[in-house]
Amino acid sequence: MTAGTADPLKFHWFLPTNGGDGRQVVGGGHGVTAESASRPASVGYLGQIARSAEQLGFEAALTPTGAWCEDAWVSTAMLSSVSERLKFLVAFRPGLLSPFLAAQMAGTFQNLSGGRLLLNVVTGGESHEQRMFGDFLDKDDRYARCSEFLDIVRALWQGEPVTYRGRHLRVEDAILNQRPDPVPDIYFGGSSPAGLAVAARHADVYLTWGEPPAAVAEKIEKVRRLAAEQGREPRFGIRLHTITRDTSEEAWAEADRLLAGISEEQIARIQAGLRRSEAVGQQRMLDLNSGSKDNLEIHPNLWAGIGLVRGGAGTALVGSHAEVADLIEEYAAVGISEFVLSGYPHLEAAYWFGEGVLPELARRGRWTSPAPRTRSSAAVPFGAPDTVAAREPATIGAAAS
Repeated sequence: MTAGTADPLKFHWFLPTNGGDGRQVVGGGHGVTAESASRPASVGYLGQIARSAEQLGFEAALTPTGAWCEDAWVSTAMLSSVSERLKFLVAFRPGLLSPFLAAQMAGTFQNLSGGRLLLNVVTGGESHEQRMFGDFLDKDDRYARCSEFLDIVRALWQGEPVTYRGRHLRVEDAILNQRPDPVPDIYFGGSSPAGLAVAARHADVYLTWGEPPAAVAEKIEKVRRLAAEQGREPRFGIRLHTITRDTSEEAWAEADRLLAGISEEQIARIQAGLRRSEAVGQQRMLDLNSGSKDNLEIHPNLWAGIGLVRGGAGTALVGSHAEVADLIEEYAAVGISEFVLSGYPHLEAAYWFGEGVLPELARRGRWTSPAPRTRSSAAVPFGAPDTVAAREPATIGAAAS
C-alpha cells in the first residue's frame, strides 16, 4: 500500500488488572475466577506498563471491569499520576452506579487528568456475576437500562437541566457542574441484537473481539447500517492479543511455548465456566478454539489459543512484524481504525509491538506517533576532527537557533 493513502490507525494497550501478568496466559474472566500470576497488578508494575505504552506511542490503555479485576476507576486514577500523555480507556458497568454519578466521575477524571479519559461501557454478559453486585435484571433489560443510562449521561454532559423518566432509570432536575472537557468518547461492544441496537445509538467506537476479517466485516456492516438509520457514523475498533517477533518462526515458537503452559485440566475447567456466559461475543470466541489445542490458526497469522483459558478477547496476531502489519491492514481494509492490544507479559510485549510493528506501519503510512517529538543531542565521537574543543566558541548572549 502506498504511504499516505489512508488515515492513520490508532493503537491502544491493556493494563492487566485482571489477576496480574506473567510469562504464561493468565486465565479466567467473564465470570470465571482469574488465575494467579507471577506479576501482581501493583501500582508499580502497572505504572511501568503505562509509561512504556506512552513512550512507545500507544494512544490509550484499556482497563477491564468485573468481579475478577481491580476496580478500573480507582486503578486508572492512581496511574494517571505516574504518566503524562497516555489516555485511559476505563471499562465500567452502567448498572452498578447512577448515571449522574458516572457523569460526575467522568467529568472529574477528565478535568483533573487533562483530558485523558475514554469510556468502555460494558453491560455485563453474566447474570450470575451481575447478581454479586446486586443487579438482578436479565440480559435484554440490562441493555435497555444501558441505553437509558447513556441518554442521561450524554444529556448531563450537555450542561442543561435533565429530567428523565425511563422504564429503568429516572432523574429529576439534574444539573452537572463537573462537565468533562472534552467529552470522552464512548467505546461499546455487543454482538446480540440488543447489543447492536445500543451500539448503533450510542457508540463513538464500536469494539469487537478478534474474529477473522470476513466475520468482522459482517459485524461492522450490521452496526454501520443500524447507526446510519439514526444519522450516526461510529468508528470501529478491535480487541486482540499480539505475539510478534523479528521472524515468523520466533513468533510461532512463542505461541507454542504459551500453549505448552496450558494444561488440559485448565482448558476443561475454564471452558466449562465460560460456556455459562450469556454474551454472544464470548460464545463466538469459544467457537473459534473449540476447546482444543488443535487447528488454532483460524486465519493466516490469527491464533485462537489465548481463548482456551481466557475469557473475553481470545485471539492473537502472530508472526513477524511485517506479517502482523499485513494482518492489521486486512482489518483496516474492512473498516477497523482502532486496535486495543495486549500480550504476555504485557511489559515486554508492548516493546515487541511498539518497536517492531509500529515502525513498520509508520513506514507504510498507516501510523503516526501521538507522542510529541523530542530533540536529542548528537553524540560527538572521541578523536573526530570536529570535536567540541575544536569548534569556534559561541558568542555570549547570541540567540539560540
